[in-house]
Amino acid sequence: MDSQNAINILVAINLLVSISANYSGAKRGLKTSITKVVERPGTFLQKVPPNIAALVLVLTILSIFKIGSLTGTFETQFENIRIAGLIIFLIFSWLQVWAYKSLGKDYAQDIVILKEHQLHTTGIYKFIRHPQYISQILSDLGAGLALLSFTVVPIVILFELPLFIMRASVEDKMLQKYFGEKFTAYKKQSGFIIPFVG
Repeated sequence: MDSQNAINILVAINLLVSISANYSGAKRGLKTSITKVVERPGTFLQKVPPNIAALVLVLTILSIFKIGSLTGTFETQFENIRIAGLIIFLIFSWLQVWAYKSLGKDYAQDIVILKEHQLHTTGIYKFIRHPQYISQILSDLGAGLALLSFTVVPIVILFELPLFIMRASVEDKMLQKYFGEKFTAYKKQSGFIIPFVG
């Protein structure tokens, strides 16, 4: 097996394993968001960013099979970019799993405040308020680079990145309203989606 196919296989294996690791949290989050919601803002940011992420997932799977990706001599020519993309994908896909699991019972797929909602300020959340979104963006971008996908990379940069930043901003406003001074203090010592920035 050559290194070019090995990268695609590693992306496929990590995608399968990380999706499986997220499955229980996603299932619980859907159930929780239906039964225990205190506040859910009506905004297109509830559904559009997750749908874009789902589209990116489908395009990533197609790119594993070299549909929508650069192949042949490009794979050798850009091997260093592919390896860097693979490393980014591996790191941030598991950072995303950790971020979701850290939320425990407060995880929901929608932008919501739940009954008995807790403000998470430890672990990865000590440094970043929205690690799940930056992890989603960077893992998708990493996979796109690893696969030399000319469908995934532009969608991540042009649509997923700005949509998830807007979604995180809406969450910040809602958490500020709900937690008040506690959130203000947390905001001063944490980054928005990059550690120590905003």
